[in-house]
Amino acid sequence: MFRKLVTLSEAKRIIQQHFPPKPLEIEKIKLLDAFERILAQDIVSKQNIPPFSRSTVDGYAVRAKDTIGAEENKPARLRIVGLISAGEKPKTMIKQSEAAEIVTGAPIPIGANAVVMLEHADRKNGDLEVFTMVTKSENVMKAGTDIKKGETALERGQMLKPREIGVLAAMGLAEVKVYATPHVAVLSSGAEITEPGRKLQPGKIYDINAYSLSTAVLESGGKPIYLGVFPDSLTEMEKALKNALTSANVIVTSGGVSVGPKDVMPRVLNSLGKPGIIVCGIAIKPGKPVTIASATGKPVFSLPGHPASALLVFHLLVRPLIQAMSGRKPTEPLEVEALAGMRMFPAKGRRTFVMVKLKRDKSSRLVAEPASAGVSGAITTLAKADGFVEIGENKQFVEAKEKVRVKLFDEDMPQLHENMFPQHFLREKNT
Repeated sequence: MFRKLVTLSEAKRIIQQHFPPKPLEIEKIKLLDAFERILAQDIVSKQNIPPFSRSTVDGYAVRAKDTIGAEENKPARLRIVGLISAGEKPKTMIKQSEAAEIVTGAPIPIGANAVVMLEHADRKNGDLEVFTMVTKSENVMKAGTDIKKGETALERGQMLKPREIGVLAAMGLAEVKVYATPHVAVLSSGAEITEPGRKLQPGKIYDINAYSLSTAVLESGGKPIYLGVFPDSLTEMEKALKNALTSANVIVTSGGVSVGPKDVMPRVLNSLGKPGIIVCGIAIKPGKPVTIASATGKPVFSLPGHPASALLVFHLLVRPLIQAMSGRKPTEPLEVEALAGMRMFPAKGRRTFVMVKLKRDKSSRLVAEPASAGVSGAITTLAKADGFVEIGENKQFVEAKEKVRVKLFDEDMPQLHENMFPQHFLREKNT
């Protein structure tokens, strides 16, 4: 039996007390391996980017004052003294009434301070006729325009996406310091569970949880280590978890946490090391049996076997910890305001999460309809839901057409585009 149900807030406090939310160690990795990793240092540029002033067009490098008054019927005449190509140091110095042909990206030669576009000039008898006046720095990207020497180009804690990796490459960095990725061991338990790909025997079901939870680990910034399916055996489960503790930073199991004779997980968790179980049941629905332990300083989350319950509890408790360990900032889901499509009843004394699907009524108002009749074992409950409504422990029910807040699973649903429903959004998406 459960020792004492704690509230969801108490469970979160206990988790933070035993596992302070902070990044793991720092490691240096190659730039091409750094996608979606979290930067562990401020990046200060040691040089100007670009390191030299360069032409932004194909044309002619000139002194701007030599083009004053130039027009179609009265072109400025300049003497061409050379060609400047990209990737070469200019050997030509531009003097009064001189010009040098230049290609896009090539360095601006000494003496020049502007570039006349190719189509605004014409070569004639070895000289150049310029048909339009240019101003100083026109068609020129100056040294340091992008990033100045000594400037902090990227800050610690930023996620490295293609743009950020491009900035690092522009600065000549082949390696970068990032926070280590937390390794999360994932396993399922139960005599009825079969791994996908194998023939399904009578009375068996395929393993849903290990795959949905492993994907959730990836989404949170961790690296899943799939351990497979284990029977409800105290000996085998204890051996598997002890092995997992040697290589993983976090362990996530599903199944075996209720009060049946084969629910061995609570006994296993207390055998892994002190202090053992720190949470044994939470006053929520779904997800009441969830059990959490601390073993050799590492968190072990034993989630219910019901797929929807397991994934919801992961979202509420495990995801924020993995995000923090990877250096990410824990994010809250986007919320929208909607009307309850029907009366919703919470479990007495428990914080209840009702999976809902959003639709529009005839007045274009958002309406939240329960996605199922509350069958926590159905994975389609989550697949069909757009989000969930959280109902407090002391609330008797949510009345039909009452305003509710829906926390979204997917923030990019087209029917919730800001331009279409700006009044419904309660909080901007975290970045």
